[in-house]
Amino acid sequence: MSLSELLKESTASAHEQAESSSFVGELLDGRLNAGAVAALTAQLYVVYRDMEAVAKAHYSSHRLLGGFLDPALERTGALEADMAYHYGADWRLKLDSGDVRIVPATRTYADAIRDGHSAELLLANHYVRLLGDLSGGQIIYRMVQRHYGIPDAGLNFYLFPAIEKIKPYKDAYKERLDSLPLDDAGRHAVVAHAQKIFGYNGAMFTDLYAGIGSGKQGVS
Repeated sequence: MSLSELLKESTASAHEQAESSSFVGELLDGRLNAGAVAALTAQLYVVYRDMEAVAKAHYSSHRLLGGFLDPALERTGALEADMAYHYGADWRLKLDSGDVRIVPATRTYADAIRDGHSAELLLANHYVRLLGDLSGGQIIYRMVQRHYGIPDAGLNFYLFPAIEKIKPYKDAYKERLDSLPLDDAGRHAVVAHAQKIFGYNGAMFTDLYAGIGSGKQGVS
């Protein structure tokens, strides 16, 4: 089995659980509001900021990651623009002060990337996050825009203007995965990290949903 097939098969259950979370379900059904989108944006910003910073600092020329760190996929700049849309020009101050809340699960996720990184973990995270953004993320974009009337100025994260056609790009990405010089132990490590990452995502959605219930996310 190729690595891309192994990753898809091994994470199918965790993927389904994340997609069926209460937060995602209600967000896509239009039962929340723009504040929930803003809250999710803040969590994604922290995760991508740390992921891309670690990747650039430590793995830009690594044999496993060098071919995947395409500027066309970078999300930090897009998320900064989205944060400004949702929280205003002083969003960094609000984030630092805690006025923009980062839930515990997001901090755990970001800490794992920043403090416990490895090439296998970064590769797994890149696969889970970026292929997800290019796939299900496009559905989220359409549904969020439909239900909550958020313009592209607040949804830059989901837009990939430097990628002309998403399907061929995804296919080429998977081909690069399958051509990596990984032995069985390396493949197992990537898969294990991918499963953990879906767990981090699921916990993040759970925390976000709990925050909505307690009013901590500013979602009425």
